[in-house]
Amino acid sequence: MIHRLSTLFVRTLRDDPAEAEIPSHRLLLRAGYIRRAAPGGYTWLPLGLRVLQRVEQIVREEMNAIGAQEVHFPALLPREPYDASGRWTDYGPNLFRLQDRRGVDYLLGPTHEEMFTLLVKDLYSSYKDLPVWLYQIQTKYRDEARPRAGLLRGREFVMKDSYSFDLDDEGLQRSYDAHRSAYVKIFARLGLDVVIVKAMSGAMGGSASEEFLAPSVSGEDTFVRCSQCDYRANTEAVRIGTPSAPDASDTPAALVVDTPNTPTIQTLVDLLNSRQDVRRTIPWAAHDTLKNVLVMLRHADGSRTPLAIGVPGDRDVDMKRLEALVSPLEVEPFGEGDFAARPTLIKGYIGPNALGEGQPLGIRYLLDPRVVANTAWVTGANAPGRHVVNLVCGRDFSADGVADVADVRDNDACPMCSAPMRIERGIEMGHVFQLGRKYAEVLGLQVLDEKGKQRVVTMGSYGVGVSRAVAAIAEMHHDEIGLRWPRSVAPMDVHVVIAGKAGDQTAPAGEQLAAELSASGLHVLLDDRTGVSPGVRFKDAELMGMPMIVIVGRGVANGVLEVRDRIAGTTTEVPIAEAAQHIITCCA
Repeated sequence: MIHRLSTLFVRTLRDDPAEAEIPSHRLLLRAGYIRRAAPGGYTWLPLGLRVLQRVEQIVREEMNAIGAQEVHFPALLPREPYDASGRWTDYGPNLFRLQDRRGVDYLLGPTHEEMFTLLVKDLYSSYKDLPVWLYQIQTKYRDEARPRAGLLRGREFVMKDSYSFDLDDEGLQRSYDAHRSAYVKIFARLGLDVVIVKAMSGAMGGSASEEFLAPSVSGEDTFVRCSQCDYRANTEAVRIGTPSAPDASDTPAALVVDTPNTPTIQTLVDLLNSRQDVRRTIPWAAHDTLKNVLVMLRHADGSRTPLAIGVPGDRDVDMKRLEALVSPLEVEPFGEGDFAARPTLIKGYIGPNALGEGQPLGIRYLLDPRVVANTAWVTGANAPGRHVVNLVCGRDFSADGVADVADVRDNDACPMCSAPMRIERGIEMGHVFQLGRKYAEVLGLQVLDEKGKQRVVTMGSYGVGVSRAVAAIAEMHHDEIGLRWPRSVAPMDVHVVIAGKAGDQTAPAGEQLAAELSASGLHVLLDDRTGVSPGVRFKDAELMGMPMIVIVGRGVANGVLEVRDRIAGTTTEVPIAEAAQHIITCCA
């Protein structure tokens, strides 16, 4: 089919839009694939919609290939199932809530676990019906506080979500493995080089969880990759090894010392190393100090509770890791008003003996896994300008639990083999969960087993970001002049540019070539515009990024055309008589 630029609904932009921060956002806007409709919402123009549809088709084909069956739910959903699962409140402000004219509550679906569960409950009642795998490709809605990066972080997005229903955990593992294998094929066909990493389940719940990340400096996810073994994990899911408890029998009694003018860990360490009364053979270092960080946790009903986390002084609390740990609660800073309400907390000098659920303030206190029994620390003495040295965990203070939420850094030891790890950024493209029985239990999904007894069904959940895949592909496949779509998702196969003068033979030659290519089954974008200079046509072709560009220009007089392969980055002169077959072969 021939698509003519003279009539195609598209406008390219010469300059980068001010709001576009990353390459995919900038290029998709400039090349006329999408237009901003609202914060976090985009209109798909004809070229962009064709890419989206091709991504959908690849996802659909691979899901069908493993035996999954497609359904389609409404985006407007009733409140009741989400009340039953607790997610009406757990999602907090991220949920779009609304009422109909009768005052009945609804939501715009951010995800559909509840609806899939109820659908299977409605239709199936026997183990003979299982396993069953259902999926949909649907628009989802989440009220992002800060939508950004174009299609990567929006309030409205297209997602493929699928769900497996099995009688037992062994069946769930088979379902999980089948979906995982399908995802590997999907992303390979999309031209996305993904890394599979261990992940957190978050508000989804469940046990085993893995993410498919496309490595990119524009990604909002960070993950670690071991330099020796195959350990890979989202930084939120990294779990450090717990060191063995040392012998503390020779550790002196805790001693409170004056530490004026020590606003930072480094100034504290420098002061301790300068004093005769606490000087050691091995100099004090930041990792000898215990830093107690306070935050507030906001519940869905708006209430707030304090939380304290103790980490070694050479580390910081990673707020994303903490958010993943406490999800669906939200993490907020511990502000001046929070300190004013608790005057016994001395900012900058907070010690563990002021914290804990058994203490007067009742602030839950969690410790980094490195803070094990018998380890000695320098920490706040709960008094202005004073710290305590040789405070031993288990002997002098205790906590309410463990929180592995300290920041993960380049060259940290791998928890599997202890080799150095490196940190990279990535775009989340897919996420697979072993949900287990969480939703089946709360929504009453049971079937009769072989013995006629009721069994709670076990579930898996598997998502692919369809619309964000368009952005991720653009992030991975572009150069300094424009997009470079893989053939599997390109909106057109060939871009034919007529670049001659009015009245010469370039227009007839271009029309003839386009017709031959179209007759062979290729989708052709033909630049037949009048009053547009060859330079503008070339720049538009490079910006739009079809896999192959054919220049029908001054070479026609010599019987040749210029064929540019945007993927390979090559340019070839081809005789006009051989051009169609050459292009068809390249596109095969």
